[in-house]
Amino acid sequence: MRPYDIAKPLLFALPAETANRSVHRLLAAVDGTRVADAMADRYTVADDRLAVEAFGHTFDNPVGVAAGFDKNATIPGALASLGFGFAEVGGVTAEPQAGNARPRMFRLKEDEAIINRMGLNNDGAIVIGERLKNVDAPFPVGVNIAKTEHVGTDEAPEDYRTTYDHVAEGGDFFVVNVSCPNSEGFEELQNRDAMEAILGELQDAGAAPLLVKLSPDLPEPAVEDALDLVTELDLDGVVATNTTTERPASLRSPNAVETGGLSGKPIENEATEMVRFVAERVDVPVVGVGGVSTPEGAYRKIRAGASLVQLYTGLVYRGPSIAREINEGLLDLLAEDGFDSVEDAVGADL
Repeated sequence: MRPYDIAKPLLFALPAETANRSVHRLLAAVDGTRVADAMADRYTVADDRLAVEAFGHTFDNPVGVAAGFDKNATIPGALASLGFGFAEVGGVTAEPQAGNARPRMFRLKEDEAIINRMGLNNDGAIVIGERLKNVDAPFPVGVNIAKTEHVGTDEAPEDYRTTYDHVAEGGDFFVVNVSCPNSEGFEELQNRDAMEAILGELQDAGAAPLLVKLSPDLPEPAVEDALDLVTELDLDGVVATNTTTERPASLRSPNAVETGGLSGKPIENEATEMVRFVAERVDVPVVGVGGVSTPEGAYRKIRAGASLVQLYTGLVYRGPSIAREINEGLLDLLAEDGFDSVEDAVGADL
């Protein structure tokens, strides 16, 4: 039995957000200590076949932590010790935000899923930007940039730029979040004109590498508009996708009635198809997110066109060994299919 199999029932006895905070405190406490070194020895899979070159950075392996887990950039070093190849912190807004009222995070245990309506609670760009300057993580750290809640659509480009200016020095790549389902005012940002204004403003500010994060709930023409912008503005990558407000009929948990963004296993197949849709239309790296929890699931996204994958909910349900298990499994799957590296397998099914 894995240690997490013992700890999981104790954590799941707590409210979801309380458990999340407890895990954060524990990881923050061990960051930079000999315990973190021991964790790295246990969880890191060192193999050149896993390495990926994307948007100007080298990733030792393709498995990263999605935005939302380390909102305030307090534990990138500890996440590296868990064997991940990168992390995306945030979403970060120009001003500090408390987020929505609690409870705002719900486990769907029967479905291996989570619904959250956190509302972009974070310490704000000034604080997080200073924190990022002092981050000592041996992997690329991305920053998810989002809109301050009270800011209107017309003022959004300036708001995003303000956030970027504060976090620019400490980030290795920057992800424009115009698709958060848990905060007001984001639907208006997903039309072509609004996105173009925001992305253009960030490019004027020097934001690079610059990626955009798409919603799985956008109709196909809107996704194609967004992807046209990726090409026209020469962006560096696409993150596909955010959480969804849709509720698959397969959900069994009573918590399925809660509002917010759904993540985890129920959206895995749809997320993989979105990766495929995006990869067929752009010539930049795609980061695949949504339901990743197993080597096979990660591999499907890679073969569908993802250069990198991210997870959050999988970490909650599978525990701290998930990056090691996925990376070890990827090596086996690559060998079975005759690929020399992850990069060789990217887009194999296109």
